[in-house]
Amino acid sequence: MHTPPVVRRKARALRRLVLARRRPLAALLVAFAVLIGLRATLGPAPPTVQVPVATHNLAAGARLADEDVSMVAWPAALAPVGLGSSTLDQVLASPVRRGEAITDVRLVGSELARAHPELTVMPLRLPDPAVVEILEVGDRIDLSAVDPETGAADELATDVLVLAIPPPGAGDSNLTGRLVVAGIAPASADAVAGATLREFITVTYAR
Repeated sequence: MHTPPVVRRKARALRRLVLARRRPLAALLVAFAVLIGLRATLGPAPPTVQVPVATHNLAAGARLADEDVSMVAWPAALAPVGLGSSTLDQVLASPVRRGEAITDVRLVGSELARAHPELTVMPLRLPDPAVVEILEVGDRIDLSAVDPETGAADELATDVLVLAIPPPGAGDSNLTGRLVVAGIAPASADAVAGATLREFITVTYAR
């Protein structure tokens, strides 16, 4: 069968084009083969879990909102323990830096007590809110009880650890003072709890 001249010319032009570009084409095929080999060798990507992290530096006592937390995929093998179902609207018990994972022990709640098994973790309402304003999470303080009638003072507890300082809540409008979450030696916890009901609690920094 006779091939038309036009077809022969196009075939020759295509052959010359392939020959002129045979090296780039060969390199592309080699790279494709290497990519396939790597994928077969490495296998599937490791499983990940969603971890809540701080989007910016956060202070102790901050109540977490949408703009404070983002969910980031972490390799499951490297994810921290203590990830809750939600962190929104919860109160930070300690400062958190940008990019740091927010776990249960960073939040005011029952896990905070589990993180300090040697202490009795107690919400403590101090009568002077100005005193609470100068306290920081991690401070060590001494607590004394002052009789409002006689002015007599008795030491209640020493080396008390300030664990959290929740922000003033809506329920505080009819209450005096400010709330502090404190870690107290078990031997002193009952005396502190009783004194908060009938005496004026004063704070000094631990010596």
